[in-house]
Amino acid sequence: MKTTIVPPLFLWLISMVTMMARAEDPYLFFTWNVTYGVRSPLGIPQQVILINGQFPGPNLNTTTNNNIVLNVFNNIDEPLLFTWSGIQQRKNSWQDGTPGTMCPVQPGQNYTYHFQVKDQIGSFYYYPTTYLQKAAGGYGGLRVNSRLLIPVPFADPEDDYTVLIGDWYSKGHATLKKQLDSGISLGKPNGVIMNGKQGKVGGDEEAPLFFMVAGKTYRYRICNVGMRNSLNFRIQGHTMKLVELEGSHTQQASYDSLDVHLGQCYSVLVTADQEPKDYYMVASTRFTKYYHQATGKIRYANGKGFASNALPEAPTGWAWSLNQFRTFRWNLTASAARPNPQGSYHYGKINITRTIKLANTAGIVGGKLRYAVNGGSHVDPETPLKLAEYYGIPGKVFDYDTIGDEPPTDIDTSDKITVGPIVLNATFRNFIEVIFENHEKGVQSWHLDGYSFFPVAIEVGTWSPEKRKNYNLLDAVSRYTIQVYPKSWAAILLTFDNAGMWNVRSESLERNYLGQQLYISVLSPERSLRDEYNMPENTLTCGIVKDIPKPPPYSI
Repeated sequence: MKTTIVPPLFLWLISMVTMMARAEDPYLFFTWNVTYGVRSPLGIPQQVILINGQFPGPNLNTTTNNNIVLNVFNNIDEPLLFTWSGIQQRKNSWQDGTPGTMCPVQPGQNYTYHFQVKDQIGSFYYYPTTYLQKAAGGYGGLRVNSRLLIPVPFADPEDDYTVLIGDWYSKGHATLKKQLDSGISLGKPNGVIMNGKQGKVGGDEEAPLFFMVAGKTYRYRICNVGMRNSLNFRIQGHTMKLVELEGSHTQQASYDSLDVHLGQCYSVLVTADQEPKDYYMVASTRFTKYYHQATGKIRYANGKGFASNALPEAPTGWAWSLNQFRTFRWNLTASAARPNPQGSYHYGKINITRTIKLANTAGIVGGKLRYAVNGGSHVDPETPLKLAEYYGIPGKVFDYDTIGDEPPTDIDTSDKITVGPIVLNATFRNFIEVIFENHEKGVQSWHLDGYSFFPVAIEVGTWSPEKRKNYNLLDAVSRYTIQVYPKSWAAILLTFDNAGMWNVRSESLERNYLGQQLYISVLSPERSLRDEYNMPENTLTCGIVKDIPKPPPYSI
């Protein structure tokens, strides 16, 4: 019998092909110990929420399609949930971390989140969604890097820095919750912080947050993780080249300062091309009668000299901010998470099948302050909406479509607000238009879980169908938050192609807590694993589903 000798190299190649065929995307494992601790964000000691002893929490550094396995141990005295702002949780609203999708982790217990950063790149952050815990911290940066084989439209930076800016209250989060529960607004915050500190101007007492080497270029990811105010961010003596915005590569343009509204994240390149010494980053309040600022120091390696006390000033008025928004453009030729160019998706050529117009208002219910959308003010039931729907008993927990696709005609004159869960039904894979109308005097900021969308217009006045002729149907930046200026409207377009229960919320913590949010139910008629994952085995149950049998799982 003739024996065939297979070369070792061929055997190795066969082995590698087999492994690649079976391989999953990489897994990253994390363990978080969530506790209270004492820090001094505004210079006065107060209780904050720590993650593994850190305030802000640790950066989650991931790459496109990584599987995240994160075990959270709740060692504070309140139920706890985390949401991953901007992470789309494809087919997996089970892990979205909002009270409408998950039962919270009780004190002394733990829960393991398992989700994939599927087909995404960019700058995001996480934070606790239970009660007013965000007012005590518990937030941190979340970055999704591009895979090595996917081209990025700029050279690798020397380093990659996260800058978390936001307003801050000196009262504890439990005290703030009692204040809102009693129907009293939180009022103006006590300051602004940057990476957990207010900062000081003058002298050399303050340690630098970041270092740069002359001639090198650095990436700064700037997120407004605050509770009430839009902030303007700038770096003394340096321009910032915008390259990415909430998961999309942008056409690259340079800015002296950027308005960063609640919940938004911007990614810029900064070149160390100035005299080697210290420089201040500045974040300050916008559109307010009061002024708060935070500073953080950047130090050049081998630099000599203090930073100048003359800080760059912020712009004034919201017309400047609106004009800046209109300069942001999608980079049509750059790849995002996949090799194909971003511009290969022609959103402007898809027919709109439904228009939903959402108007925000404030009012008094039972002697207490409430915020509303189309006359409805949301409350979270004890049983999460997603679980009630999955178990086939939504009618025992909530009613669908308690608000309409348009606000009441008398919304500006009527003080009627209906309090209860708000869930809108949406048709799977429909392409829709959402109009956010702001009838109030302050700037609003809106977020949609589960998706990115195209903000095609922001204009002053009232929206009408004729306004569509002004839409940007070519290169609006796909993103997950949008601001709405006073007495103005914003239009977004998106396809409801991600089955699940998804939160639409005001990024103002006070407004969100007192009802300015809702959920959109996107159900696949097939009940198929192709469209949505089964409820995870480790899902926490609560409310009326706690002790009833699980429904049959989805099939392929």
